[in-house]
Parts: sequence; C-alpha cells; structure tokens
Amino acid sequence: MTQRVELDAIDQRLVALLIDDGRLSVNELAARLGVARSTAHARFERLRRAGVITGFTAIVDHAKLGDDVQALVLVNIEQRNWANLRAALIAIAGVESLLFTSGAFDVVLSVRVASIAALRDVVLNGLHRIPGVRSTQTIFVLDEKRAR
Repeated sequence: MTQRVELDAIDQRLVALLIDDGRLSVNELAARLGVARSTAHARFERLRRAGVITGFTAIVDHAKLGDDVQALVLVNIEQRNWANLRAALIAIAGVESLLFTSGAFDVVLSVRVASIAALRDVVLNGLHRIPGVRSTQTIFVLDEKRAR
C-alpha cells in the first residue's frame, strides 16, 4: 500500500500550481508561493523524491490530432487473472487509461481513436482477442471537460 505523504499549506499550493501549469520554473514557483527560491527548490525536490510529483505531461487538443472518437469501454474479465490482464489491456493502441472498478464491470478503459472503424478494431481485434476478457460494453463520450 502507498504511504501517504503529509503536505503543509505551502506544499499543497506548490502542487496545485504545478497541476495548473507544469512548466512553471522554480523561480516562478517561489514568487507565487512567496518563499525563497531555495525553499521552493527544496520542497519541489522533496515532493519529487517522495513520489508526490511523478512527472509532467502536456494537455493536448485531441481533435486537432485527428483523434475525434472517445469512448469508455466497460469490460468484464476473469477476475482471477486481473493482474496478468493489466499489461495486455493498457498495451492496446488507443487506450488512454485503465481503471479497475467495483460494481457491474471489472474494468473501464478510456479509449481515444481517429474513427469508429479504429474503435471497432480496439474492441473486436484488441479486447476480444485477449484470453480472459469475457464481455464489453462501449459508451461514446459526447463532450469532455477536465478539472485542473
């Protein structure tokens, strides 16, 4: 189980600033936090070493990249094989994220592809060819707004 890292108010603000804009320099972090550059750097490094900050990513407009179709694919699997299936599921082209869940379905995949034909390939040629995948249900995403 993951060890929780205690954050004070400055650490929490630092993380929030980086969530909003991961490109902020240490100098800009220090200025916005109202602390010395050395303090901002030390806190950033401590949070990185502790695994709170795990990386940086770009937020892109997928429609401009041609990935116009987004869907959630609900998957039922043979549960005894869930750990082995994880790598096979996430490796399917177009799968953005994989969530193991409770309830009626075992796994939810967020899929983003260029076309309905590509989505068909994800489901029929990707998912249904994996031993241990029992059934799927696909839900199209009509609009998306991400929290920052």
